[in-house]
Amino acid sequence: MPQTDRSDDKTVATNRKARHDYTLVETIECGIQLTGTEVKSLRLGQASLVDCFARMRGGELWLEGMHIPPYEQGDKRTHEPTRPRKLLVHRRELAQLQRATTEKGLSLVPLRVYFSHGIAKVEIASAKGKRQHEKREAIARRDAMREAERELGRRR
Repeated sequence: MPQTDRSDDKTVATNRKARHDYTLVETIECGIQLTGTEVKSLRLGQASLVDCFARMRGGELWLEGMHIPPYEQGDKRTHEPTRPRKLLVHRRELAQLQRATTEKGLSLVPLRVYFSHGIAKVEIASAKGKRQHEKREAIARRDAMREAERELGRRR
């Protein structure tokens, strides 16, 4: 996974449960098609990725379940908060995601929403769901590493 330079990115929302519930295989940066009041709400840092997912529909990639609250100073006829939003990706990346979801049975999970050079972006990961015992093992491993670091710190 290539790491992007995040020095000028302004993160709006993150999906913290995604790393707990899924094993991430590959991440892709996508643009997102928004209305004016949605962009203004995002700039205020208002968005939620809880229960959000991406889906292939009609040869296009859609983000469903993302909640962007209405912009308070906007028009009364504002956007619907949880409407499906089209994601903008290159054709090659779209074909790659299509193969991952159909052949390998992976899910498309949004990790974060952020602004990069003033443009709203979504980081999508193709991911494999973890079973309950895998989640417990990951927590136990993390706790063991934390305890080992703590012991090393005491000995120094």
